[in-house]
Amino acid sequence: MSAASGLDWPALLRVGLSRLGLPPDQFWALTPAELQLMLGPKSGPTQLLSDGLAALMAAYPDETKGAGDG
Repeated sequence: MSAASGLDWPALLRVGLSRLGLPPDQFWALTPAELQLMLGPKSGPTQLLSDGLAALMAAYPDETKGAGDG
């Protein structure tokens, strides 16, 4: 990955040309956001948003500490 931009341009170019079937001029005309949209959602874990956090907190509430628990 390029340290300056944080994007692996050679890998993105390979995906754009092979998987998406884009000609080079169309690939380079895309913004990074447009390319990300075309590639679809990221694989792997997603961000924990407030609704997800609220659901976890409801499912696993904190235990109430007793007087001697510190």
